[in-house]
Amino acid sequence: MRIARYSHDGEVAFGIVEGDELAELAGHPFGPVSFTGVRHRVDAVRLLAPVLPSKVVAVGRNYAEHASEMGGEVPAEPLIFLKPSTAVTGPGDVIAYPSSSSRVDYEGELAVVIGRLCRDVPESKALETVLGYTCANDVTARDQQKSDGQWSRAKGYDSFCPLGPWIETDLDVSDLRLTTSVNGAVRQDGRTAQIVHKVPALIAYVTACMTLLPGDVILTGTPAGVGPVEVGDEVVVEIEAIGRLANRVVPRG
Repeated sequence: MRIARYSHDGEVAFGIVEGDELAELAGHPFGPVSFTGVRHRVDAVRLLAPVLPSKVVAVGRNYAEHASEMGGEVPAEPLIFLKPSTAVTGPGDVIAYPSSSSRVDYEGELAVVIGRLCRDVPESKALETVLGYTCANDVTARDQQKSDGQWSRAKGYDSFCPLGPWIETDLDVSDLRLTTSVNGAVRQDGRTAQIVHKVPALIAYVTACMTLLPGDVILTGTPAGVGPVEVGDEVVVEIEAIGRLANRVVPRG
């Protein structure tokens, strides 16, 4: 099942993508699914970020080659940090380049969308808490990440967490191709099989620390090939069997 969140005639709703149409849901997808009977063409609506999470929990250095390119190794335990909910933006929305940074990088990632309230989840049951998966871009002010000594500002700007285009619920994410392109040139080309701390382990680790709510998001890390973007660039994160997340970079107003 493919779940989208969208705007049509000023109204925001969730829907199930069925070919080139959306079947509107009554309410939200975090429970029994029912339909209103309303249908729209996908190309007649504006797709939004598929969820508005209370928090985004991101994982650093979770691909060995990326850890190496950043001058380190994959840590023995997941290295987690938070991105604020206000960083979330949707497919087709802009990434706002702040004037306070001289280097902003893309980081294409697989995102896990949590489907129910959960805490202290054992790894063996972790996938039972997952609603589905989507594409993400963990946009980072790389200069500030290095200078600040911690990552909140560098990772937390408005628009620095594009998500979309929708949530894919019926998917084995153990080995999917993930690419990131800038202006059509592929910059990252990895596979989720390269993730060191796997999705069940991440869920168990995070929920041992904090309660996750329906719609919360875990970013699973980025493969090698991260690099800078400039104003005017279009960044596309694409994950096999999920879809394509495209965003253009503009100056922060």
